[in-house]
Amino acid sequence: MQIETKYAGTVEVKEEQILTFENGLPAFEDEKEYVLLPFKEGTPLFTLQSVHTPGLAFVLVNPFEFFSDYQVEIPEATLETLAIEKEEDVAIFTIMTVEEPFTDSTVNLQGPVIINLEARLGKQIALNDNRYGRKHTIFATSEARQPGQGG
Repeated sequence: MQIETKYAGTVEVKEEQILTFENGLPAFEDEKEYVLLPFKEGTPLFTLQSVHTPGLAFVLVNPFEFFSDYQVEIPEATLETLAIEKEEDVAIFTIMTVEEPFTDSTVNLQGPVIINLEARLGKQIALNDNRYGRKHTIFATSEARQPGQGG
């Protein structure tokens, strides 16, 4: 099927690429179907694109590429909700707030997006960890990028 996207125009997606967020995402509870697309070849960025609303897309990054000490403990209830059985089926992303200039962009380490790639289910969770905030810079010096500082 073809969908209209915010960043890539019209793209062809297969039914098995569709991810279901049973409760939507915060502030977008009615949007339940998304696809994960590479943002641009050669970058660590992805787009979580709504299947039904072309203008609704979130830029995602793998936080572990930027914060080696980032830790996510997935609650038991989320493991059950997402039917997670094996660690290798799980992908963890964080939502990026894109700023101008791009080097001022931030990521939300407090609210990672958990995706069971095998079951094609996803959910954004809130971490109860004061080391992480909603606005961590990722393109700053390594000292400024430490998750435990600011946020």
